[in-house]
Amino acid sequence: MNKKVAIVTLGCPKNQVDSEIMTGHIGEKYQVVGEPEQADIIIINTCTFIESAKAESIDTILEMAQYKERGQCKTLMATGCLAQRYGDELLAEIPELDGVMGTGNISEILETIEEAEKTKVRRISAEAPAFIYDEAMPRVRLSPKQYAYVKVAEGCDNFCTYCIIPQVRGHFRSRKQESIINEVKAMAQEGVKEVLLIAQDTTRYGKDLYGEYRLPSLIKEIAEIEGIEWIRLMYCYPELFTDELIQVMKETPKVCRYLDLPLQHAHNKVLREMNRRGTVEEAEELILKLRRELPDIRLRTTMITGFPGETDEEFKAILDFAQRVRFDRLGAFAYSQEESTPAAKREDQIPEDIREQRRDELMKLQLDIAYEQQQRWVGQTLKVLVEEELPDGRWAGRSEGDAPEIDGLVYIHSPIPLEIGKFVQVKVTEADSYDLMGEVFQ
Repeated sequence: MNKKVAIVTLGCPKNQVDSEIMTGHIGEKYQVVGEPEQADIIIINTCTFIESAKAESIDTILEMAQYKERGQCKTLMATGCLAQRYGDELLAEIPELDGVMGTGNISEILETIEEAEKTKVRRISAEAPAFIYDEAMPRVRLSPKQYAYVKVAEGCDNFCTYCIIPQVRGHFRSRKQESIINEVKAMAQEGVKEVLLIAQDTTRYGKDLYGEYRLPSLIKEIAEIEGIEWIRLMYCYPELFTDELIQVMKETPKVCRYLDLPLQHAHNKVLREMNRRGTVEEAEELILKLRRELPDIRLRTTMITGFPGETDEEFKAILDFAQRVRFDRLGAFAYSQEESTPAAKREDQIPEDIREQRRDELMKLQLDIAYEQQQRWVGQTLKVLVEEELPDGRWAGRSEGDAPEIDGLVYIHSPIPLEIGKFVQVKVTEADSYDLMGEVFQ
């Protein structure tokens, strides 16, 4: 009987795609199981984006290590960003670990498992990670059947001064457009209704490979695929968001009226120190243009509070910006001092309690803004993708304004059973800061 393997995935959807690729490879030789306590081999796909993500990754490795003592696990491995960055330290400090594998070695997962079953193994390329998947690779999707993440590029060349991603993911590299299209066609045949286009910087797609930004043409091709009803854009940098892209969104009904624009700050001095391109004024101009051309669009952003040297005035610029722009969704991170980054070497670090206090103040403000923004949907009828039947007899789904896992839900009252993975029209009767409530419109 084949040995059983469980993969525990931490971090972002980009990490989830990596786990799905590894699962596809592993399934060629081993039996993949969902519960670690049932596994002979456990793999933790780690994250190292910020300090809390590193802590979660290490805690999870230690938690899974217990199955070697009181379970059937014989081999324990760590992959992903934390392993790429701290592989040697993890092997040295966590004796239960049998192997570490970097982000550039995903296609070597079977060989790494085989080696780790015999002796401790470190499989991390000395060069910058260069792996990028294509549609021919085996992949087992771990998300619900109705939606799928499509990674259009890997790595990053932005080199924000607070971020370690270019070091653990390598240079920005786009997938071939035909590879993406072939993958989405196969997904459509499997019943996928929504594809989420992701990359470290999705708007940069194609520039390295074709000498031009190809996201608009990619969207138009995907929109032609029968069965795909929603195309969602994630992680779009504002300085590369062109008029052409806005026009394609406007002319393509399948593109969700939703955008994730990670701005990170709202003061030009801090943006320069972060090595972010573009200005606050340019970002605000883009937002005004998006809302003018796409009046029903919902906008998400992220902000970092307590960046080194951030003054009270510079933090207040974020509050003023949030109040003025009124994002539908806003997430905030207290600055995380990541070693080997330029920002971490600065001597003007903000005390951690102030970073967190500023984050909490911003999120408190956003809670009220989000509530007010949500009220505009009350009384309207929205197209909703049904995702879950709840114990209380209601159903839960998402509108095109809600990305999976990070945004809210639509709670649905229906006189008849609904089908998971299908669309229904829902008349919104109530809204809070995160979620909508409504009834099936008949």
